[in-house]
Amino acid sequence: MLWTGVFAAFVLGTYLLMWRAWKKRGRRQAGLPAPADAPADLGTPLLPTLTGRYFGSTSAGNWLDRIVAHGLGTRSAVEATLTEKGLRVDRPAAAGFFIPAADLAGARFEKAAAGKVLPEGGLLVVTWTLGDTRIDTGLRSDHVADHDAWVDAVTRLAAGDAPALTGTKTGTNSITSTNQEGTQQ
Repeated sequence: MLWTGVFAAFVLGTYLLMWRAWKKRGRRQAGLPAPADAPADLGTPLLPTLTGRYFGSTSAGNWLDRIVAHGLGTRSAVEATLTEKGLRVDRPAAAGFFIPAADLAGARFEKAAAGKVLPEGGLLVVTWTLGDTRIDTGLRSDHVADHDAWVDAVTRLAAGDAPALTGTKTGTNSITSTNQEGTQQ
């Protein structure tokens, strides 16, 4: 009985310390501005909505430095919509947010974000700027094959070359863009 009590006290103490560290990190990040709210008119979607998991946001390039301010560290299911105006992230477990197209820096494949490790290339990471802070946000689609189209579309949108959805081929989307001369790429 004594060992059970000691073990329960140890587990409770560990959770208490983790909770205090989470709150302390939130206070340290209190100067981070709140993410934007989505505009009433998002415009035309560039890709079908990504449904899957939101793994959290971290300081860019540091997959263990989770951003907890404004609920950005809360893991959740996600529905992400990419339009020419930016990226809307809707989460049932936390407040959704919007990343304006001007704040997007790009997207890439990773295997880890916010302390979560997945198979090589199993995570879609969107890099963006919030105030003066560069942030990596980790998403994983229910259909990992969609990640290629998302990386391409977000990268083009971040570069100011908004891709256009041209149709569907066997479940994946074909994305094209128009260069300055008006020809499709």
